[in-house]
Amino acid sequence: MQTQVKQWGNGTGIRLTKEFLRQAGLGVDDTLNVELVNGRIILTPAFRHRSLRQRAADYDGQLHLSEEMEREAPVGSEVW
Repeated sequence: MQTQVKQWGNGTGIRLTKEFLRQAGLGVDDTLNVELVNGRIILTPAFRHRSLRQRAADYDGQLHLSEEMEREAPVGSEVW
Protein backbone atom coordinates (compact mmCIF):
# COMPACT_ATOMS: atom_id res chain seq x y z
CA MET A 1 0.00 0.00 0.00
CA GLN A 2 1.22 3.49 -0.75
CA THR A 3 -0.05 6.68 0.80
CA GLN A 4 1.03 10.32 0.87
CA VAL A 5 2.00 12.65 3.66
CA LYS A 6 -0.52 15.51 3.54
CA GLN A 7 -1.03 18.83 5.27
CA TRP A 8 -3.58 18.53 8.11
CA GLY A 9 -4.22 21.83 9.88
CA ASN A 10 -0.91 22.97 11.35
CA GLY A 11 0.53 19.46 11.17
CA THR A 12 0.79 16.59 8.73
CA GLY A 13 -0.86 13.20 8.48
CA ILE A 14 -1.29 10.06 6.43
CA ARG A 15 -4.50 8.26 5.48
CA LEU A 16 -4.98 4.52 5.72
CA THR A 17 -7.88 2.55 4.24
CA LYS A 18 -10.55 0.98 6.47
CA GLU A 19 -9.54 -2.47 5.25
CA PHE A 20 -5.89 -1.84 6.11
CA LEU A 21 -6.84 -0.68 9.62
CA ARG A 22 -9.19 -3.65 10.09
CA GLN A 23 -6.44 -6.09 9.13
CA ALA A 24 -4.11 -4.36 11.61
CA GLY A 25 -6.74 -4.54 14.36
CA LEU A 26 -6.95 -0.76 14.56
CA GLY A 27 -9.79 1.71 14.46
CA VAL A 28 -10.48 5.43 14.32
CA ASP A 29 -9.06 7.30 17.33
CA ASP A 30 -6.79 4.39 18.40
CA THR A 31 -3.46 5.55 19.79
CA LEU A 32 -0.20 4.49 18.14
CA ASN A 33 3.41 4.59 19.30
CA VAL A 34 5.70 6.04 16.62
CA GLU A 35 9.40 5.19 16.40
CA LEU A 36 12.14 5.98 13.91
CA VAL A 37 14.41 2.93 13.53
CA ASN A 38 17.20 2.93 10.95
CA GLY A 39 15.38 5.51 8.84
CA ARG A 40 12.06 3.62 8.98
CA ILE A 41 8.89 4.84 10.65
CA ILE A 42 7.45 2.10 12.87
CA LEU A 43 3.83 2.40 14.07
CA THR A 44 2.64 0.06 16.84
CA PRO A 45 -0.60 0.04 18.82
CA ALA A 46 -0.25 1.67 22.23
CA PHE A 47 -1.32 -0.27 25.33
CA ARG A 48 -4.96 0.32 26.09
CA HIS A 49 -6.86 -0.62 29.18
CA ARG A 50 -9.92 -2.75 28.66
CA SER A 51 -12.92 -2.87 30.92
CA LEU A 52 -13.99 -6.07 32.66
CA ARG A 53 -16.94 -6.25 30.25
CA GLN A 54 -14.56 -6.02 27.25
CA ARG A 55 -12.33 -8.73 28.71
CA ALA A 56 -15.34 -10.96 29.40
CA ALA A 57 -16.29 -10.65 25.72
CA ASP A 58 -13.20 -12.77 25.00
CA TYR A 59 -14.94 -15.54 26.97
CA ASP A 60 -18.35 -15.40 25.29
CA GLY A 61 -19.41 -12.58 27.60
CA GLN A 62 -19.55 -14.88 30.64
CA LEU A 63 -17.80 -13.71 33.80
CA HIS A 64 -18.42 -16.89 35.84
CA LEU A 65 -18.06 -14.95 39.07
CA SER A 66 -20.18 -17.36 41.11
CA GLU A 67 -18.21 -20.50 40.30
CA GLU A 68 -16.01 -22.05 42.95
CA MET A 69 -12.31 -21.93 42.21
CA GLU A 70 -9.61 -24.39 43.28
CA ARG A 71 -6.91 -22.90 45.45
CA GLU A 72 -3.47 -24.30 46.07
CA ALA A 73 -2.02 -24.80 49.53
CA PRO A 74 -0.44 -21.75 51.22
CA VAL A 75 3.07 -20.99 49.95
CA GLY A 76 4.37 -18.40 52.40
CA SER A 77 3.12 -17.19 55.74
CA GLU A 78 -0.53 -16.90 54.68
CA VAL A 79 -3.15 -17.90 57.21
CA TRP A 80 -6.09 -19.84 55.70
